[in-house]
Amino acid sequence: MTDLVLRDVVVDGLPVDVRTSGGVIAAIGPGLAARAGDEEVGGRGGAVIPGLHDHHIHLLALAAAARSPLVGPPAVGDAAGLAAGLARAAAAVGPGEWVRAIGYHESVAGPLDRWRLDAIVADRPVRVQHRSGAAWVLNSLGLERVGADGTVEGVELGDAGTPTGRLIGLDGWLRDRLPAPPPPDLAAVGRRLARYGVTGVTDATPVGALDDLAPIAAAAAAGELPQRVTVTGGPRLAAAEMPPPLGRGPVKLMVADYALPAPDDLAGWMRRAHDADRAVAVHCVTRAGLALALAAWDDAGTRAGDRIEHGSVVPPDLRAVVAELELVVVTQPNFVRERGDRYRVEVEADDVPHLYPCRTLLEAGIPVGGGTDAPFGHPDPWRAIAAAIDRRTADGAILGPDEAVPPERALALFLSPPGAPGGTPRRVDVGAPADLCLLDGPLDEILAEPSADHVSATVIGGAVVAAR
Repeated sequence: MTDLVLRDVVVDGLPVDVRTSGGVIAAIGPGLAARAGDEEVGGRGGAVIPGLHDHHIHLLALAAAARSPLVGPPAVGDAAGLAAGLARAAAAVGPGEWVRAIGYHESVAGPLDRWRLDAIVADRPVRVQHRSGAAWVLNSLGLERVGADGTVEGVELGDAGTPTGRLIGLDGWLRDRLPAPPPPDLAAVGRRLARYGVTGVTDATPVGALDDLAPIAAAAAAGELPQRVTVTGGPRLAAAEMPPPLGRGPVKLMVADYALPAPDDLAGWMRRAHDADRAVAVHCVTRAGLALALAAWDDAGTRAGDRIEHGSVVPPDLRAVVAELELVVVTQPNFVRERGDRYRVEVEADDVPHLYPCRTLLEAGIPVGGGTDAPFGHPDPWRAIAAAIDRRTADGAILGPDEAVPPERALALFLSPPGAPGGTPRRVDVGAPADLCLLDGPLDEILAEPSADHVSATVIGGAVVAAR
């Protein structure tokens, strides 16, 4: 492997060169000697930091989203926008092909059911995913195609016992009844993440079979997805070895408010994961869901690495329990920017000050890592970093001002190791993996206005995977 030398860069405030060799950082210092065969990149005084790690993302869904129009905020702001977006999507597919759209939310477009979809597109099967990712709405032709009737648990029925078109928690069931989708373009996902300076990700999808991970493993092995990938998987995969080169992360457990698990069941899943020498990552987006998860942890016990995914609402009484149980929170501050204006209107007033907390968790001694939840959030971590600093919504309101953190701490949300979100941030040190992000200026200036536009080059394993 050719050595890579980053010339005229800044590490920890000092002007230096950085040499990588064999996939690790081999030397750091001013005026490093040139060697035959070196690949050199000029830094022009820009800062070099460890590559960013997104601790909560959904790779296959992000790839699929590229083929699906967004029919929710911010792209769509009213019912007319929803109808126009679906009509354009229908015009772009062939006769009889499925129309797939994502991001719908009733707050901007009103309630959605089969009959409303029929009025927009009746001659093609349509499925629209709710912004939460927990539900789909199908038109009548779509319901007929997949056989969604009153005998299937999760198919919502109206007063007359007729399916409304809404399917709750039936992702796997629906996927098994749809035509095979085109192969996911994970190479495009990898290129996009590399442009943001992302060198590693943790896929937080609770898949139930190793075959579901095969496309990710293949893309990673081929170098099409250059990021280092850690995967979770659901409780069925608690004892499974992940296909190489994927790393094995915590077991993903769902505490979904549309179908809350029994406390004993949740505690049992936790024990099985722990018995398989794995931590758990528990999806919690409401106060009630978090309380249930904490009760299950109190029953099952905790182990190092157990984490709360989202922690969307963490009031002071539950925060104290999280700290006592020594749990980690992986949060998505980008939702402050992306959804904050809706939250201020829709969320219970008592919960608003505690939405997507950060500083109060840190002050309580709770480790906090950062994720984007892409494609349910925007995959650019720099947007999340900016929101963690200023807590501004898209309309400029401040959501939870007491939760704002200093710029360096906001960046650190995405610098902790894959297996220890919220842990000690990785550093640019000799012997460390050569997973680096070169910026186009001093770090303090960039953190004053965080943006992926400042990423000059991304290096993974000593190879430049993105540059401008």
